[in-house]
Amino acid sequence: MKKIYVVGIGPGEYEQMTIRAVKALESCDVIIGYTVYVDLVREHFAGKEFLTTPMKQEVERCRMAFEKAEEGKTTAMICSGDAGVYGMSGLMLEIGQEYPDVEVECIPGVTAAIGGAAVLGAPLIHDFALISLSDLLTPWEKIEKRLLAAAAADFVICLYNPSSKKRHDYLQKACDLILQYQPETLVCATVSQIGRDGEEKHIYTLKELRDLQVDMFTTVFIGNSQTREINGCMVTPRGYRV
Repeated sequence: MKKIYVVGIGPGEYEQMTIRAVKALESCDVIIGYTVYVDLVREHFAGKEFLTTPMKQEVERCRMAFEKAEEGKTTAMICSGDAGVYGMSGLMLEIGQEYPDVEVECIPGVTAAIGGAAVLGAPLIHDFALISLSDLLTPWEKIEKRLLAAAAADFVICLYNPSSKKRHDYLQKACDLILQYQPETLVCATVSQIGRDGEEKHIYTLKELRDLQVDMFTTVFIGNSQTREINGCMVTPRGYRV
């Protein structure tokens, strides 16, 4: 059987990859991915054939994987975090319809929301919403509606892709929307370079977060009405009596 694994490699540190992900990469002949992600795993899987494409060539990358599988090579398409959370598994399964003789298996990984939450303490212990601020594939108008709905429902909100050179003010815009329903004193936090060298966490108020400059390697956590700081940790109580 011709085989492709779609593998979530976690936040970046080898030790945070799942055992199942490691075994899948060990078993394959070819590892394909975005250049930055391939560089994260290259040293741990010597002897493999590595292929990369830059950003905005996701469709080409997927077809490359299927072509390698058609050659009889067991192939892995890797993604940071989890391949099913803003990753490549959906596109791989869509394109896979054109290659009915190739089996696709999705291998889960630790997404940034989970990795960052562990660094902060327990911000996602109750209901939460995960929203990307990137409008590359989603219109900003739809992102606005999702932010407002999540804030109105008092969800903890985790933000991916909070800023870039072209979107330098998107986090500020998101905070302004959330401030329509939540107070300036709301507990928030950021974690940057999760699971990599230079990992940092910081806790802020929503007012302070609004004026913060962040990058694409930062994950933002915005608390709900119950979230608080406990001994330097961000904690959203689930409701147990203590």
